[in-house]
Amino acid sequence: MMDGDALYPRVMTALITPLGARGQVDHGAAADLAERLALRGSGGFVLAGTTGESPTLEAEEKLALCEAVRRRLDGRAVVWLNVGSYSTAESVRLARAAVGAGAQGLMAVVPYYNRPPQAGLAAHFGAVAEATPLPLMIYNIPGRTSCNLLPRTLADVAAEHPGITAVKESSRDLEQVGEILRLLPEPFQVYSGDDQLTLPVVAMGGRGVVSVASHLVPERVAELVAATAGGDLGRARRVQAELAPLVRALFVTTNPIPVKAALRLAGFPAGGFRLPLCEPSAAELDQIRAAMEPLGLVGSMRG
Repeated sequence: MMDGDALYPRVMTALITPLGARGQVDHGAAADLAERLALRGSGGFVLAGTTGESPTLEAEEKLALCEAVRRRLDGRAVVWLNVGSYSTAESVRLARAAVGAGAQGLMAVVPYYNRPPQAGLAAHFGAVAEATPLPLMIYNIPGRTSCNLLPRTLADVAAEHPGITAVKESSRDLEQVGEILRLLPEPFQVYSGDDQLTLPVVAMGGRGVVSVASHLVPERVAELVAATAGGDLGRARRVQAELAPLVRALFVTTNPIPVKAALRLAGFPAGGFRLPLCEPSAAELDQIRAAMEPLGLVGSMRG
């Protein structure tokens, strides 16, 4: 069993899913990218999440992706796999299969589309947590799911199911983050799910960030989190200000369209998208390039 610091690194990358010319998952490219980022400051990876285009991946593809990345990293960074969906039964089945695929932790997004009440959310996450011995991180992103997991519900279900150990909070509501931190002190771990809010969430007592920007600047994201956690807020503010244009550009349109485009501009073969996601417009691509150029990121991953 990994110790807490290794299992809950301060910087985790919400890894993209590289695709080949025929739209197939490129396991080699995913493993290459994870290895590069692990050497540069990412202590962990969440696979098949929003940034990993989870809705268009089959269960078998998610499991094979997990196996490939875990094998390549060989203990150098932790690998979590998103198993959540709008179906509890499907989430439980994938959670159980993830154990054999080598996942070291599981993430489960709040069920989307069917908008369950808080009691249904608690029962859903309890079922997923009890399905395996792996720790479970809940992913709360109401802007995508149209359903907000309330802090009291999270606290109650985590108290009943000790396997629920963390939350990726993407509500963009700092008052809600504060309430979670009040109700769920350590060892429960609270991650920012938004690069824009890394500084305030960590300053409030959060563990770190599940990051998109760390695909391109893992060292700087790690510096931001370390400075904030260490109380050097002046340094943290400077890093945040330097990264702000890039972070804005990475969300100029639907994630993960911008970050995949940015990786291709950097020289990494991220591949295309599965519909209904599509290529960025020319204007969006110009914005992404303009944010990358001052940081020396265009062409920085070639070779």
